[in-house]
Formats: sequence, structure tokens, C-alpha cells
Amino acid sequence: MFEATVSTALRGVRIGRERWAALRVGTRDGVLAVLLAPVVFAPLTAPVGAEFGDLPTRPYDPPGLLLTAALWLPLTVRRRWPGACLAVIATAFAIRELAGYPATFASVGLYVALYGVGAHGAWRNRGAGTAGDHGDGDHGDGDHGDGDHGDGDHGKGVRGGDVRGEDVRGEGTRGRGVPPAARDEGARGQGAPPVVGVGVGVVVASVLYVLFAIGLHGRGSPQGISDFVLIYAVLACCWAGGRAVRSWRAAEEGRRRAGVEAAMARERARIARELHDVVTHHVTAMVVQADAAQFVLADAPDRVATGLEAISDSGRQALTDLQHLLGVLNASGAGREGDRAPAPSPGTLGELVAHTRAAGQPVRLTEHGERRPMPSAVELAAYRVVQEALTNALKHAPGHPTHVQVRYGHQEIEVEVTTEPAPARGAVPAPRRAPVRGGGHGLVGLRERVGVFGGELRAGAAADGGFAVLARIPAGGGA
Repeated sequence: MFEATVSTALRGVRIGRERWAALRVGTRDGVLAVLLAPVVFAPLTAPVGAEFGDLPTRPYDPPGLLLTAALWLPLTVRRRWPGACLAVIATAFAIRELAGYPATFASVGLYVALYGVGAHGAWRNRGAGTAGDHGDGDHGDGDHGDGDHGDGDHGKGVRGGDVRGEDVRGEGTRGRGVPPAARDEGARGQGAPPVVGVGVGVVVASVLYVLFAIGLHGRGSPQGISDFVLIYAVLACCWAGGRAVRSWRAAEEGRRRAGVEAAMARERARIARELHDVVTHHVTAMVVQADAAQFVLADAPDRVATGLEAISDSGRQALTDLQHLLGVLNASGAGREGDRAPAPSPGTLGELVAHTRAAGQPVRLTEHGERRPMPSAVELAAYRVVQEALTNALKHAPGHPTHVQVRYGHQEIEVEVTTEPAPARGAVPAPRRAPVRGGGHGLVGLRERVGVFGGELRAGAAADGGFAVLARIPAGGGA
């Protein structure tokens, strides 16, 4: 019974927090200010309030009540318009102190407003801020402190650290169509205010404080210079605390943005590598088959039909592999799993070898050891190594005998593809045409793919003058 009660209470607290976080920031600030009003305006808490002048007090009158309310109620917009909030509260506080109204706990609103200006103040470089409306201090009700950018123009789609695609593209900002560099400059203008702007603000605030202290002294305040300096230091610490929190949040946002960009770069590289592996092999085979068909058209026209059939098979296989790749990359998950072709693996190397052999490349496959279950990523890496090696053989050594050897061990899988230096006897010579060019990233991508699992890949000239590709991949799938 007790556990059920505790569980229900915790669930209620969690639901309450979620609903509270879903509210707009202005609404939350307003609710907090109103809920705390009975406490801050209560006579019992009045002695805790801030009092700088220690002047003889006077009873409350209607202006005094209005000034007291102005010490706290503007905090409802402390994050939406922090500068205006501080201006109203500081003015009301100065007038109350100079007039000698009784102390009130609501005067701590001055400290809160100073912190709000430091944490959410509108320090903006005009040239940078216009890029994406980052620097106006109003993030459309985005609350950095609670990790909730949900209702702001800058943070649309980012809630509780959930970074979605539209934010990466910058479509959540009002600066649509603005170059990324300009948006980044605008973000820097918001996160790190210009030194000149901060300096001017500090000088103005200091001058006003000196005038305020002179006014208190003229009204007969017993405070000395050291007291006013100490009070100034306390006020400065409130503002500096907000600035420190602001800088920390800006750094966190920068790290989060950098992490997103790095993840996007890795994903783009992975997609490019997969497309290279899938498309290059089949297109190369089709080009080689088409060239061979033209070469034998006059002497052996009956072999042209075989070549055209091989080209057709290569095209269909390319479409199948592309459909599988697009199915894997389909972020929406709309495609059914049953509609996708199975991922390539060492078990399908026979089909790959047969397909390459149909393209006119003499290839044989030898497997050693017992094939054991392996992570699909490891199997795909081994398959891609063979596929890339055979593609290179088709491009650079058509008609040269190629030997594919796969060794299954207890701890690793080893793949070796060797191409002999001389063409096979009876092979159709390749026509003298411009070489089939790739992106130049095939072997580099393979090294990266194999390196992810702690394996190694070597490629280079063999001892007999041919070419060899050797890859060792840990069967466990980890470094």
C-alpha cells in the first residue's frame, strides 16, 4: 500500500513537471510571481528585505504601495524583457529608499532582476543579431535555464535536448534563407555580448548608483563609503552570476551544436560510402560489359546478347541494392521491413562473384573455416571489401584472373582479394577507352569502415606484380 502511494505520488510529480515545462516561459514567470506575492508582501517577511539607506521610515501611502508592488510584479517578464524589468524595479527601489518607506521582502526583486539581465539581457551586435533575431533577448519564450526552447523562434523543435532535423537546417529561426555563417554570427552575438555594449551598460549603471548613493547621503543616510562599495559589490555579484550562467549555457549550446554537426558529418560520410559501395560496382560492371559487347559485335555477335543480359542483371541488382540502402536510411520508417532486400553478407559472396564473372572477369571464390554468426555490420564490412576489390579489378585489370579468399576464424574474419598481373588466356581484351573513374574514396572508406571494428586493411602491389587487398576484421564487431 505504501509503495503504491509513493509510486502514485512520484507519477503525479512527474506529470506536474512535464505540464509545467510545457507552459510558456512568460506564463511560468507570471505564475511564480503571483504565487510568491503573499510571501514577499507579508509583514512577517519584511525585515528580510534589502534596505540600503537606513533612513527614518514613513508610513505607507498610495504611492508607496504602488512602488512596493513595482518591486516584485515586473518579475513576470524578467526573461522576456529583462532590461525593462530591471529599469522598473531599480527605479521603484531608488524612489522608495529615498522616500524612506518601510523595508519589504519584495525588495529582493532587485537582485533577481539584476541576475535576469546578466542571464537573459539583450546585448546585441546589430550587424550580427539581425541574421537570425538571436540578440534581442527574447527567444520567443525559450527558457534556456530549463532546457526548453520549445516556444521560441530560435528553438522551435528543440525540447529537453531533443535536436530535430529542422533545427539543424536552421528552419526554426526567423532568419530563414539566411546563410549558415550569418546565422552562426547571430548566435555568437546572442551568446557572447560585445565588450563595448557590456562596458557601456556597466558604466551607466555605476553612474546611476553613485547618484543614488549621493542622494541617500544627502537625505541623511548613516552609511559610509565602504558600505556603499560593499552594496555595489553585492549588486555586481548578482549580475555577474547571471553572466556566468549565460556563458555556461552558451558553451553548452555550442557543444551541443558541434555534436549535432559532427553527427551529421559522420552520417553524410556513411551515406556517401554506402552509395559508393552500392553504385560503383554495378555501374562499373555495366560499363565494362557494354564496352566488351561493342568489341565483339563484329566477330561474335552471338555473345552480344549475353552481354546485354548481363547488363540488365547488373541494373536490376543495382536497383535492389539501392532500394535496400534507401530502406535503411529511411528515417520515417514508412517502408515495411518485409519490402527491403536483406543486407549483403559473406553468405552472398557467391552471388557477387557470379555477377562479376558474368561481367567478363574471371573470378573464383575460396572459403576456409566454418562460418559463424557475426554482427551484421561486420558481415557488411567484409562484403564491401570484396565488392570494392572486385570493382577495382573490373576497372583497372579487366580480364585478369582474380581470387577471393575468405577465412573464418574464432576471433576474426579475414578477406583477401588478389588480381594476377596478366590477363587470362582467352579473355576478351578490354577496348582502349577512357578509364572508368571513381571518386577515389573507395579504399579510404573501406579503411574507415574496417577501422571502426578495430580491424585493418592493406592494399597494394603483390609479389608477383599483381594487386592484393587484405582485410582482417574482429568477429566480435568491437575494438
